[in-house]
Amino acid sequence: MRRTIRALLIALLAWLGGGWSGPALAACLGAVAQNAMPRLLPVAYRPQQPPAFLPAQVQAQRGTPPAGQLRISFVGHATFLIETPGGASAATDYNDYLRPDMVPDIATMNHAHTTHFTDRPDPGIRHVLRGWPFEGKPARHNLAFKDLRVRNVPTNIRNWGGGTEYDGNSIFIFDAAEICVAHLGHLHHRLEPGHLADMGRIDVVLVPVDGGYTLNQIEMVEVIRQLKAPLVIPMHYFGEHTLERFLSLLRDSHAVVLSDTSSLLVGRQTLPAKPTVMILPGPH
Repeated sequence: MRRTIRALLIALLAWLGGGWSGPALAACLGAVAQNAMPRLLPVAYRPQQPPAFLPAQVQAQRGTPPAGQLRISFVGHATFLIETPGGASAATDYNDYLRPDMVPDIATMNHAHTTHFTDRPDPGIRHVLRGWPFEGKPARHNLAFKDLRVRNVPTNIRNWGGGTEYDGNSIFIFDAAEICVAHLGHLHHRLEPGHLADMGRIDVVLVPVDGGYTLNQIEMVEVIRQLKAPLVIPMHYFGEHTLERFLSLLRDSHAVVLSDTSSLLVGRQTLPAKPTVMILPGPH
């Protein structure tokens, strides 16, 4: 109920004032709600040519990204490295098994699964953001570091006994260079209007597509349609056959592209005109 009320209030503010007139906000509208509270080649997969939003098809994997663009690099499983033109970096689902080859400024962990978190983060990490409840209260993060804002939207998760762990997962939102990236974590259910209001506009969604440990693939496609992100990057799929089943559900509505590199530059002006699924090679 509280999420629905927040969603209605946000819509009312936008209708009355044509936008938010308070302090400067990051690009994602959801910040308003939050402040208020090896290479993969599936057998059946036929890659298209890289679209125009892959600048020159050559993605620099070192150094600071150009102004107005984020670099998203797939480390493996559910771990990505996100780098900003202002020199900030964040690693998703930072764990003991797969880590980027640099120490990020920020590490996020959606849930205390062994391949999604660690109790021993590198001491050089400035901010470690855990996405599950602490002392009975949901995780709440809204961190600004250099030109990057990182915040979370809690969702529920199934426990091993078949029950519900309320607020046990976090969707983390990364906002920089006017691009909003959502890492869905270990999402186990479709999103309610309040979740969508808290998330705001999403340009890139990092989505688990295993279909079993997380939400089943049909409902995960419904989540993708809820978010309306121009760019979808699959993760957490364990094998090419699982990925191919997921792609088959989206081919009618999305272009499907296999990147030549594990890193991708994304900018506001270079997002694809047609919704696109981009597969970044790497351990899965």
